[in-house]
Amino acid sequence: MKRNENGFTYPLTLCTLLLFLIFFSMHIEQLLSERKMALETTEILKQEYYFLSSAKKVESIYQLRSTIPAKGTFVYANGTMNYRVENPSSLIQIVDFTLILDSHDAIAGYGYFDSRSKTLIKWLEVK
Repeated sequence: MKRNENGFTYPLTLCTLLLFLIFFSMHIEQLLSERKMALETTEILKQEYYFLSSAKKVESIYQLRSTIPAKGTFVYANGTMNYRVENPSSLIQIVDFTLILDSHDAIAGYGYFDSRSKTLIKWLEVK
């Protein structure tokens, strides 16, 4: 009781409460940044999966039909992939992929296909 009368307990309790709030806010900040990183990672992995899947589909169409249709669309659960074919030379065909996700803007990628082996030889992604 004597220490309480001299004002010892109140500053001690206040310092303890402030320390608790500082550590609590640091953990909340870390949790929010990890959650944001997890969502961004999920979006990036979806984009990569859709590009890879579309490139494989176009490659299999090219190997089966020996031509790629001039335009096409692949519909996925969270977006659509449009593609367009360009023929700059007789040996290479460039396929312009455009991914439109439900939550973001369009993302473009280019696939270079070899006419002789009918496979993807180069990939370029443009944001």
